[in-house]
Amino acid sequence: MAAPLIDAAIENIRQLIASGALRPGERLPSEGDLSQQLGVSRSSTREAVRALVSARVLDVRRGDGTFVTSLTPELLLEGIGVAVELMQEDAVLQLVETRRVIEPQVTALAAARASAEQLAEIHHHLTLMRSATDYQELVTHDNDFHASVAHAAGNPTLAAILIGISSPTVRTRVWRGLVDTDADQQTVAEHAAIYDAIAAHDTAMAAAAALVHVGTTEAWVRRVAGAAEEEEAAEVSLVPDVAAGATAAS
Repeated sequence: MAAPLIDAAIENIRQLIASGALRPGERLPSEGDLSQQLGVSRSSTREAVRALVSARVLDVRRGDGTFVTSLTPELLLEGIGVAVELMQEDAVLQLVETRRVIEPQVTALAAARASAEQLAEIHHHLTLMRSATDYQELVTHDNDFHASVAHAAGNPTLAAILIGISSPTVRTRVWRGLVDTDADQQTVAEHAAIYDAIAAHDTAMAAAAALVHVGTTEAWVRRVAGAAEEEEAAEVSLVPDVAAGATAAS
């Protein structure tokens, strides 16, 4: 099957949506009619639809047809989280650096815009963090805390990006390390500082508190990465010694 034809079909469907010819929630024509409209074969049309379903642009409902999704940022950017979880170890620090750029500004927006109900939700997750008994509970409540802050910012696009790049796997590793080094309560205190700033609607303090908190995560990631590099270097340095020993023995 020719990939260019599939790519062309995907682009044509995107153009139909972008132009308003197909609107969010609207049903697509039948496969035969759509392939004729796109000027490609049914098989190319089918593959194009599959690709756009994976991208959350289309939704296939069995027995009902294929529909354009809501096209909300939360839905379209959902794939970021999946991609992040597949990234290699050397990309983890890049993710944390990205959070350092985005999260303080999102937290400042939350301080400016959070409603009473949203503040109550953020505080609820903070309370659960304080009463957590192991790092797995801390990971869950930490994730919910930051998601609540992101949603309180009132910018669904920023919230979706921030939640997407905040890898649960990285959170798990960091919290395990913090618990093992008895630094978990200090990190919970950092969350409390974030909440206090948001509750006071102090945007500058909220951004600063978030920056301090992300800095804790970044420092931990850098420390672990440095230790891994030192260990690898030590293993490499042993190779010549082993070879030399073998030569002397012979």
